[in-house]
Formats: sequence, C-alpha cells, structure tokens
Amino acid sequence: MVFSMTGYAALSRDVGKASLQIELRSVNSRYLDLAFRIVEDLRFAEPIVREQINASVSRGKIECRMSLQAVASGNSGLSINGDMLEQLRAAQNRVRESFPDASPLSTAEILRYPGVLAEEGLDHERLTAAVHEIARAALGELRASRAREGEKLVAMLRERVGLIRERVAVAAPIVPAAVSEYREKLTTRLREAVASLDEDRIRQEVTLFAQRADVAEEITRLNAHLDEVERVLGKGGAVGKRLDFLMQELNREANTLGSKAVSPQLTEIAVDLKVYIEQMREQVQNLE
Repeated sequence: MVFSMTGYAALSRDVGKASLQIELRSVNSRYLDLAFRIVEDLRFAEPIVREQINASVSRGKIECRMSLQAVASGNSGLSINGDMLEQLRAAQNRVRESFPDASPLSTAEILRYPGVLAEEGLDHERLTAAVHEIARAALGELRASRAREGEKLVAMLRERVGLIRERVAVAAPIVPAAVSEYREKLTTRLREAVASLDEDRIRQEVTLFAQRADVAEEITRLNAHLDEVERVLGKGGAVGKRLDFLMQELNREANTLGSKAVSPQLTEIAVDLKVYIEQMREQVQNLE
C-alpha cells in the first residue's frame, strides 16, 4: 500500500469526569517532523504519542493536539478542601494581627481562592491507559486517511505512465522515417546541384544526421524508468523519495528527446512528456 503524507484524524474518549481529545494533522515534508500542542495536565503523554507516531509513520509533518475538557455531571456536588480552608484561615489571622483594620475575606472570596473547592482528580493510571488507546486509534484513522489519499495518487500516476507510454510509442518510428525523408531530400538537392551523384557523400551526410537524430537510447531509458515506476508503485510502502528520483530521470530523458527533435511532431511529443512528468512529480511530493 502507498500512503500520502496528507491526512487527518480526531477522536475523544471519556475518562471519568473529563473528556480526552486528540487531533492529528499531517502534511508533506522531506522528513518526519513532529509538533505537539498539549495541555499541561497531559504533558506526560507526549513521549507516549511520539513513540507511537515514530513506529507508524516514516515521513510527513504531523501536528498533534491533545486536551482535557471537564464533563458536566448532574449529580456532582461541591466539596470543600478542608486543609486549604484551614491554611487560608491561618494566613488571614496572621495578616490581621499586623493589620487589624484589614477587612476579613468574604465567603465568595474564600470559595474563589484556588484549591478551596476540591475537585475529583483523574486517576493517572487510567488516564495513561486512555492516552495509549486513543493515540493508537487516532493513528489508525490517520493512516487510513493517508492510505485513501495515496490510492488516489497512485491511480493518477498509473494513468500518466500510460499516457507517457503512448507518446513514447508514437515517437519510436518518427526518427527512422525522418532519416529516410532526409536521404531523399539530400539526394534531390545534390541531383539538382551537380550532374553526378556522390553516393559516399550522401551516405556520410545521412549517417551524421541519423546519429544526431537517434533517440533510441532515450526511448529505451524512458521505458525502463516507467517500468521502475510501476514496480515501485506495485511494491508499496515508503516510495516517495524513490519516485522523486525517477521523476528527475524521466525529465532528463524528455529534455534530451526534445533537444534531438528532427520534426515538429517529435518536439510536440517531448513537450507532452515534460507536462505529464511534471504533473507526476507534483503528486509524488505528497507520497510518504
């Protein structure tokens, strides 16, 4: 299977009185580039998620967001933190010993003081297990998303390979026909210029022309590179870098084919090849 580097996944899990949420966004990159945006209560989760991503993905810029949100509960009542309340009372008494005229704290001020209203803490062991589970599930969705995108890109690449093969097949017989036409034109010009034909001269000129116009090597290499593209796509896995190299080689042969063009038709074919190869190269940049 071939994977794109573009994908998205978002999941949430209930962990007691909170909801654990994770979001993964993936775009193309030369290497594996990870960025984390995690709330302070989940800082311990970063190494866990990082390890899972490293084991699952080889390339791409991946942004991971994780958060905890409190879940409203209809039967939950307020709980006073007695220790914090006692500390606050002792602190107020010490202040008023030095400043007798200081106003005492109101009930509202006491309740707003951090830590006075006790909150039911999350079980760390349960939260850690939830992080493992949700990260694994989110990565599965991300991989599935990248696989669907990769499947579409592979279909496009195979289509362009077919189009290139068609144009290469048209190019193959053009050069022999052009050489034959050049021989006839050269013979006619010499016949008009001189009384007797110099067969050796004609043979030399035609040979030089054929050597300059010969694109058999370029056509052979184009077909070989196309075979390798199809082989790599069929093998699957992390194919992006290999395919990017093959796009460079295909473009090189198309350029050479264009520089040797001996007819407008061959020039047109070379231009078509460069267009198809560039379209493939743009999509290959998105493959893992």
